[in-house]
Amino acid sequence: MKTSAQGFTGLHMLLSTSAFFCVVIAVNVTMAFYASSSWSGLVVENTYVASQEFNRKAAAMKAMATSGIEGTLSIKGHEIRYDIHDKSGSPAIVDDVVLNFKRPVGDHEDFHLTLRMTAAGRFEAEHGLAEGDWIVEAISRNGGVVVMHEAKRLDTAELGQ
Repeated sequence: MKTSAQGFTGLHMLLSTSAFFCVVIAVNVTMAFYASSSWSGLVVENTYVASQEFNRKAAAMKAMATSGIEGTLSIKGHEIRYDIHDKSGSPAIVDDVVLNFKRPVGDHEDFHLTLRMTAAGRFEAEHGLAEGDWIVEAISRNGGVVVMHEAKRLDTAELGQ
């Protein structure tokens, strides 16, 4: 009587190791595909130029903050309204307001609106807003000069839509 119990052989080790690395490589390829197809990762076109402009932009934002001009964004259904006022609460002298709506990740749904003036310091537009998180950048100008530039993050669930 001859019994053959080979147990764990070199062939078994080769197959186990190969299966392990095939799984690791498949997961890495899948993750790389989803990472490259979902968001470009682009924040600025040229990082060197952005770094050179940083101090100028920081000084401009500090000057806007000390001016006391503030804006209030309200969204009800399709009605988007932006009210802008000075420190005393009177309407600020502004002739142009543009709102840039951006998704926090991805840019396929981004859009911008030029609001129309309906009263002193009040600007409105009608546009549907998809559900989810948005970053809204408001740029207010008077005679082509930026008076107020701010960004706010909002969630449509907080708006009751």
